[in-house]
Amino acid sequence: MDFFLLTLLLLTVIGISSFIHHFLPYVPVPLVQIALGILLVSLPFGIHIPMEPELFFVLFIAPLLFHDGKNVSRHVLWKLRKPILLLALGLVFVTVFAIGYLIYWLIPSIPLPAAFALAAILSPTDVVAVSAISSRVKIPQTIMHILEGEGLMNDASGLVAFKFAVAATVTGVFSLTQASGSFLLISIGGLVGGTILSILIIQLKIFIRRLGMEDVTIHMLIQLLTPFVIFYIVEHLHLSGILSVVAAGMVHTIYRERDQSPAMQLQVVSQSTWTVLIYILNGLVFLLLGLQIPNVISEIFKDPLFNNWVVSKYIFILSAALLVLRFLWIGAAWQWGWLRKQIEMPSMRAIGILTISGVRGAVTLTGAFTIPYVLADGGPFPQRSLIIFIAAGVILVTLIAASVFLPLLAKPEKGNTNELREEMERGALLRTIDAAILSIRELMNDENRGAAVSLITSYNQIRNRLNTVNNDVNSERLKILETEIRMKALDAEANYIEKLKNGGQIDRETIYMSDEHIHRMRLAVTNRIHFRRLFIWTLAKRSFFRLLQLFVPKRQERLKNQQAHAKRIIQLKVNMAKAAIKYLNSQMTPENEHVYLSIIGEYSEMITKFKLARKGGDSRHYSQLQRELRVKAFQAERDEIQNLYEEGEITSDVIRKIRKQINIREAYWMEESSLHSH
Repeated sequence: MDFFLLTLLLLTVIGISSFIHHFLPYVPVPLVQIALGILLVSLPFGIHIPMEPELFFVLFIAPLLFHDGKNVSRHVLWKLRKPILLLALGLVFVTVFAIGYLIYWLIPSIPLPAAFALAAILSPTDVVAVSAISSRVKIPQTIMHILEGEGLMNDASGLVAFKFAVAATVTGVFSLTQASGSFLLISIGGLVGGTILSILIIQLKIFIRRLGMEDVTIHMLIQLLTPFVIFYIVEHLHLSGILSVVAAGMVHTIYRERDQSPAMQLQVVSQSTWTVLIYILNGLVFLLLGLQIPNVISEIFKDPLFNNWVVSKYIFILSAALLVLRFLWIGAAWQWGWLRKQIEMPSMRAIGILTISGVRGAVTLTGAFTIPYVLADGGPFPQRSLIIFIAAGVILVTLIAASVFLPLLAKPEKGNTNELREEMERGALLRTIDAAILSIRELMNDENRGAAVSLITSYNQIRNRLNTVNNDVNSERLKILETEIRMKALDAEANYIEKLKNGGQIDRETIYMSDEHIHRMRLAVTNRIHFRRLFIWTLAKRSFFRLLQLFVPKRQERLKNQQAHAKRIIQLKVNMAKAAIKYLNSQMTPENEHVYLSIIGEYSEMITKFKLARKGGDSRHYSQLQRELRVKAFQAERDEIQNLYEEGEITSDVIRKIRKQINIREAYWMEESSLHSH
C-alpha cells in the first residue's frame, strides 16, 4: 500500500509540474520537477526511495533510448553523420580522458578508474532537457538535429564507457587493449542483438495479426514490453543493452515506414501512449534527483573529510571544464569545416548555442545511481556519495546556465520592433483561426454539417479581413480605433433604446434587459476581467432560474407568453444591431474601412443568427448544434494562443490583445445563447 501511495504521489507531483510550467513557461520543466522533488522530501512525509542500480537502468534507460531510436530521422542522421559522430563519439572519449584526469588531480580521494567513471557519466547530453528549454527560443533546425543525434548516440557511448570504468574500479583490473576489443565486441554485439530480437518481435506481431487479432491492447502491450525484454536479454548475454534498445527503436521505425497494413491505425494510439510514458519517466528521473539532493547534500556536508565550499567548488570547476572543452572541440570542428558547411549562421553564435546546449540530465543521473555500493573485495565503492553529489550538481548548473544563456544566444536579430510585433500578432491570429477551423472540422458529422460549414465560413471571413489589412497601420492606433468604433456602435444601440423608451414603445423589463446587454458588451470591449466575472454571474443566475422552472408546473398560457416575449426580444436585438450598422455605415471612410467592415460583419452575422433563432423548431436545433461547435472553437483558439505563448512565439501584450478579441466574439455568442433562456 505504501508503494502504491508513493507512486500515486509522484505521478501527482509530475502533473503539478506541468501545471506550474503552463503558467511559468520561462522555467524549464526539469527545474520545476527538481524543485518539487526537493520540496517533497523536505515535508514530514518520511519519503525514502531506495535506488536499485540494475532496476533503475532497465526501468528508465531502456524505454527512453528505445523511444529516441524510434523517433530519430535516419536521413538526418546520415546527412549530419560527421558532426554527430564528432560530438557523440569523439567528444565523449576526449571528455572521459581529459575530465577524468582533471577529477583525479582535483580530488585525489577518487581513484583514477572511478574518476573516469564520473567523467563518462558526465559526458552524455540530455536532448529532452534541451528541448524543454529551447521550447521558448528559436534554435535553428540543423542545430537541433545535431543535438538530437548527439543525444541519442552519446547516451550509448557514454554509458558503455561508464560501465567499463565502473568495472575497472570494482575489479581493480584494466587493460586498454582488452577494453578496446571488448568495447567493439560489446557494442557490435549489442547492435546486432537488438536488431535480431527486434525483428523477431516484429515477426511475432505479424503472426498475431495474421491470426486476425488486431486488438490495439495486445499490440501496444507488446510494444511497451519490447525495450525491457530486449535490454534484459542482451545484458544477460554480457553485451550492450543500451545499444540494443537504440537499434531496436530504429528497426521498429523502418518497419513502421514500410508497413501499409490496416494495423497502421495503431500508430495514433502508440504515439499518444509513448508521449505520456516518456513524459512520466523523464519526470520521475528529475523528481528522484530532487528527492535525492537533500540526502546527498546532507551526507556530504556532514562528512568531516570534506569542506562544504570546496565540494561546491568542485561542481562549478567541472561544469566550467565540460563547457570549455565542448566549446574548444566544437570550435575546432567549425574550423575544419565539418560544422560550417551545415549551419548557416554566424560562427560564434552557432558554436555558443551548441556549447551551452550540452545540458546533462536524466541519463547522467540514472547512471550515477547505478554505481555499486561495494567493490569485488567487499569494500565500499570509493566516494560514491561524492560522485552522485557532483553529478547532480553538474546537472543543475548546466540546466540553469542553458536556461539563462540559451535564449540570449538564440535570440533573433532585431529589426523594426513595430513591424515585428504586427507580424507576430497577425501570425498568431491566423494560427488561432486555423486551430478553430480544425477543431470544427474534427467534430463535423452529418447532423451538424450545416452549422459547421456556417462557422467555418465566418472564420474564413475573419481570415480574409486579416489578409486585407494594411500591415503599415500602427497596431496600437488600430487597437484604440477599433475600441472607439465598437463603443460608438454600442452608443447607437443605446440611443435606439432611448428613442423607444421616450416613445413609450418598450416596457420596463425590456429596457432593463437591453441596458444589461449593452453594459455587458461595453465590459467585453474595455475590461476583460470584469466581463468574465459578469459572464459567470449571468450563467449562474440563468442556471438557478432554470432549476427553479423544473419544480414549477408549466401552463400553456405561460409558455405562450414566454415564447412571445422571446420573439419580441429577438426582434429588438435585430433592430438594435441594424441601428448600429446604420451608424457604422454613415461613419465609414476609405481610410478606416477595414475596421468598420469587420465590426459590421460581426453585427450582420449576429442578425442572421437572431433570425434563425426566431423561427424556432429545426432552427433552434440548428442553433444548438452551432453553439456546441462554437464552444469547442473558442477553446481551440485559447489553447492555441496559450501554446504560442508557451513556445515563445508571441509576447504577453499580444496574448492579452488576442484574448480580448476572442472575448468580444464570445460576448456576441453569449447574447445569442441568452435568447433561449426566456
